[in-house]
Amino acid sequence: MAYKEKKTFEPTWESLQQFQIPEWYKNAKFGIFIHWGLYSVPAFDNEWYSRNMYLEGDAAYEYHRKTFGDQSNFGYKDFIPMFTAEQFDPHEWAKTFELAGAKYVVPVAEHHDGFMLYKSNISRWNAMNMGPKRDIVGELSQAVREKGMQFGVSSHRAEHWWFMNGGMEFDSDVQDAAYADFYGPAKPGPRKWYSDGWNSRDWQPRPDKAFLDNWFARCCELVDSYRPSIVYFDWWIRQQVFESYLQRFAAYYYNRGQEWGIDVAINCKNEAYPEGTVVFDVERGRLNAIRPSLWQTDTSVSNNSWCYIQNHEYKESSEILHTLIDIVSKNGTLLLNIGPKPDGTIPEPEKAILSDIGQWLSANGEAIYGSRPWTIYGEGPTETIEGEFAENKQERYTSEDIRFTTQGDTLYAIALGHSDNSKLTIKALAENSEYFPQQIARITHLSSQQNLEWTRDEIGLHCEVHSDEFAIALKIETT
Repeated sequence: MAYKEKKTFEPTWESLQQFQIPEWYKNAKFGIFIHWGLYSVPAFDNEWYSRNMYLEGDAAYEYHRKTFGDQSNFGYKDFIPMFTAEQFDPHEWAKTFELAGAKYVVPVAEHHDGFMLYKSNISRWNAMNMGPKRDIVGELSQAVREKGMQFGVSSHRAEHWWFMNGGMEFDSDVQDAAYADFYGPAKPGPRKWYSDGWNSRDWQPRPDKAFLDNWFARCCELVDSYRPSIVYFDWWIRQQVFESYLQRFAAYYYNRGQEWGIDVAINCKNEAYPEGTVVFDVERGRLNAIRPSLWQTDTSVSNNSWCYIQNHEYKESSEILHTLIDIVSKNGTLLLNIGPKPDGTIPEPEKAILSDIGQWLSANGEAIYGSRPWTIYGEGPTETIEGEFAENKQERYTSEDIRFTTQGDTLYAIALGHSDNSKLTIKALAENSEYFPQQIARITHLSSQQNLEWTRDEIGLHCEVHSDEFAIALKIETT
């Protein structure tokens, strides 16, 4: 355990400041996020299909009517029998994630749509009871742990308060009382993501006690059933009305972790929890400086969706790898999302991306896993754009962009790319550098384990390395 002495967490912010980030989390650096559910069946637009299909005028609304029929006759619930998962092999998934170099895995246990991928005694709308009739989360948790990876779960239940409200504005099955326990509460809210007031902390109407009690019960059921090492929450828990429930849940979860002898953590965004009580997460973005405490970026292999769709705009493997290295140099960890098909197979382009990352990490992982930030995170001409949803503004890094990590007294310098010029110059390691006054004993090209020739002057450290890798990692040992 991270705690030398057992602590008792109370549902107050002061008591929750006792939280300590697990060492395994600090060392992991790379995890896999999984968006898989009913929204994977229509495979259109993105994982918000369940909401958008009920918003008149939306592309998903029109696509649904054209492809599946009127929403009063074929609603979102009718995708459940089509979500078969007949090819879902949790052991094959776990092997794929292991070969990718991941150290933790976090499936979305319940998305905004309200359909659970686990066995539940709280709601009949779950994958064990209908659809695949399998405990997806349970099967995957066992397979992941057998491979030595940590297992977490993600809950997006909070957003369900308003998620299906578009179906209340026209004739649809959302208004059918027989399905109120699935579609409800469907309370009023902004139509689209960028509407005014979307990020208000005082939503009107506020979630009521019945909804909040149910949210808390679902979170505790997930914790008790699967003993996750991480519980990830999406952004809407930042509503003020959730505050006492967030305190209660964190105290419950952290105390349970100690009972079980496992080190656990909560992820949150938008400072829904105060600093020092959880691990802070930045969605589709990153930081431009070293953060003293561990933080996380969650992003997807695709620019336009978190779930399986027909027309992905996939990122290049090198772009994702450079993102990972940049994040690690700033004391962060990357949670990279994939979106399996409704039958349970992982799309080939996504498997290829994971394979590329895994091959690089297999050769260069010494500079990543278990590393800590150096005095500065790096150097280079490319500015990092900070903040959530800023990744689409980010320019691609170059071989002149260097990132640093450390293991004890050993320094690692990683060039984010390669060029036709085989000579690397690292300005921060120049003679008489304020950052690096030590004498160098040896420089090794990490992936080939070859010792390199080098020189050092007032401009920088110069060495030649011939490599076509996505990123070139150097191990720098001092006397």
